[in-house]
Amino acid sequence: MTIKSIGRLLLCLVVCLGIGVVGSLSTKPEIAGWYAGIAKPFWTPPPGVFPIAWTTLYVLMAIAFWRLWDRTAPSAPRSRAMVLFAIQLALNAAWSPVFFGWHGIRTGLAIIVLMVVTIAATIVSALQVDRIAAWLLVPYLCWVLYASTINAGVVALN
Repeated sequence: MTIKSIGRLLLCLVVCLGIGVVGSLSTKPEIAGWYAGIAKPFWTPPPGVFPIAWTTLYVLMAIAFWRLWDRTAPSAPRSRAMVLFAIQLALNAAWSPVFFGWHGIRTGLAIIVLMVVTIAATIVSALQVDRIAAWLLVPYLCWVLYASTINAGVVALN
């Protein structure tokens, strides 16, 4: 790996994990108060599961984006996959402040549904240029699908 490649990987890690840190700033203060007090579906895991899952997923996301950026030749499908990745990352960054910070459970549901669609589209686009990058995003899609059922359950129960 070249210095340029290592720099790109580090930048991808900083951006993706940074999104997680920023999201936790609006999430963590609400866990013991507001979130503990709302009705949640029975399949909601304990709060301690989320930081472990999300940290793992942000690392996988960073590696996937790095592979698209650094390991594939410039092309229209690559550009499409990278743009879709950026869109889903922006939606990811918006979800925590909306759901936890503003208690916008319905708006959060709309955002997470858009995330599911955009992550799936990112995977489909990435498959055309780097199958490993695409597969690295599959656990993320599965988790966000699961999280969307929790969000929908919160909407239904509250």
